[in-house]
Amino acid sequence: MNIDGDNMILGRMANEVAQYLLAGQDVTIVNAEKVIITGNKENIFKRFKHRTDLSDRANPTHGPFFPKTPARIVRRTIRGMLPWRKPSGRAAYRRLRVFEGVPETFEGSDFTKIENADGARLGTHKIMRVDELSRYLRGE
Repeated sequence: MNIDGDNMILGRMANEVAQYLLAGQDVTIVNAEKVIITGNKENIFKRFKHRTDLSDRANPTHGPFFPKTPARIVRRTIRGMLPWRKPSGRAAYRRLRVFEGVPETFEGSDFTKIENADGARLGTHKIMRVDELSRYLRGE
């Protein structure tokens, strides 16, 4: 299943994709940088920055490590919806591929839109894209 992430709500999309993955389907998501997150920008920045700044007190080079690129942020969010500690969750996670933009191999394919996660139905102005969050986390 190929999914276009343009104007999709991150959490709702992640939930649907996790269900597809657990059902045994291979899922490819393109345009990961155009996925949107709802909520106040300052709160989102603060929550993600706190997560990325976590380190081990004894040895800061040890984890946990959180992603900072758009594709990895989307992938990690979907991982949070899967039963990661079970073999079925890890196998489902291996069936997921996430890309920024549209790779040449997928340029003529038809993409599925998840209607439950469509951001066009939002009436709020409190949204941000994953690429904005990524630029903030990387310090750009």
